[in-house]
Amino acid sequence: MINARGVQKAVKIHWQRVFLMVVLLAVQAPAQQVLDRVVAIVDDEVILESEIVQGAYLLAMQMQVDVSKNPKEFERMKKNTLNNMVTQKLLLIQAEKDTIKADERQVEAYLQQQMQGVIQQLGSEEKVEDYFGSSLAKIRRNYRDEIDKNLRAMQVRNQKLAGIKIGRREVETFFKSHKDSIGQIQETVDISHLLITPKAGDASRQVAMEKIRSIEQRLQAGEDFAALAREFSQDPGSAGSGGDLGFMGRGVLERPFEEAAFALQPGQLSPLVETRYGFHLIKMEERRGEKVRVRHILITPKATREDEVASADTIRAIHRRLQAGASFEEMVARYSEDSSTRDLKGHLGVFEIDQLRERAKEFVFAIRGVADSAYSDPVRTQYGFHIIRVNRREPAREMSLEKDFERIQQIALDHKKQKLFESWLQDIRETVFVDIKDKSYL
Repeated sequence: MINARGVQKAVKIHWQRVFLMVVLLAVQAPAQQVLDRVVAIVDDEVILESEIVQGAYLLAMQMQVDVSKNPKEFERMKKNTLNNMVTQKLLLIQAEKDTIKADERQVEAYLQQQMQGVIQQLGSEEKVEDYFGSSLAKIRRNYRDEIDKNLRAMQVRNQKLAGIKIGRREVETFFKSHKDSIGQIQETVDISHLLITPKAGDASRQVAMEKIRSIEQRLQAGEDFAALAREFSQDPGSAGSGGDLGFMGRGVLERPFEEAAFALQPGQLSPLVETRYGFHLIKMEERRGEKVRVRHILITPKATREDEVASADTIRAIHRRLQAGASFEEMVARYSEDSSTRDLKGHLGVFEIDQLRERAKEFVFAIRGVADSAYSDPVRTQYGFHIIRVNRREPAREMSLEKDFERIQQIALDHKKQKLFESWLQDIRETVFVDIKDKSYL
């Protein structure tokens, strides 16, 4: 069965995210003890039962599947995990041949994203350690190593398929063959927004300042930086590893942080540094050419109830002005705190309703019944307070070559690339020793 979202998800999301799910394979699987055994061999590397179970548990966590209630689904996840691991190893063999390296900035960005996501999903650093039966520092190290491998593997695939194109006749043939199963275009909505983020007031900033100054005094008195980072730092991605951010080059972090970090010598402590995330203390650990390894302690001022109320009052006042005829574009330029869309006049893009529900379900409820060119009531999300403008809606309908050629072309191209990739991967597999010892995984 092929459908518009199915093919695109199978190709775009599958290869961007599936590899990143199969991580933390060196730590003990949660919730059960596994008697290790070799399930598969790829070249001269083995894949263990514990690695597969670990990857399947992580996949279940990310898909919010209760494995105790869905044993058949968990078995399917284990098979998928093994298949992904075999694929990754084959691609890494090719990456070694092609001397492909991962971009360190991408590795660090994915590392921060993954760590924060897992901590947020499980609730706390302590719960993450309990879930995986390992220290946060070890989990972070395993994430970094696996993300590096995953990015290299994805680069191999992307390079292989970069030049693949598709002609109009191929698109027409594809559509004719799959028209009945390609699916409808869902209801879509083109939206823009204005965002007001609650900001900590002077009182909260003063509390945070006093806290980090007291930490600074303890460091100057000789206390261990890593120990204080574990105890006090509010950066969920690095606190568990003693504030260690690993090696990184320029252009990765906030400019004030980066400038302070690169000005330090090994062992030296920075003055207080302020970024949009809060107040930092930085310690230089090592320098290797144009890369540095630093630790940091972050204390973030917390918005109070009064700060939240002030932001809510601001967004309501802006909403009244818009309803009275004020220019949305001018209001966005003047007030919106979403820097990524301010220069786009607040434009977020065109979304299928289900796609928007996955990203921001609050938006779906807020724009229900809102006409084209009209505004939603203010709505609260984890990012702050929004006013959403519905620029245009399009109802669900059947696809056609006349109206949707570019969309169908992309689906057909993705389908073609996937088929070619699978064929190429099979060619690689025939040159590499692959032995699936446990036939229940086939």
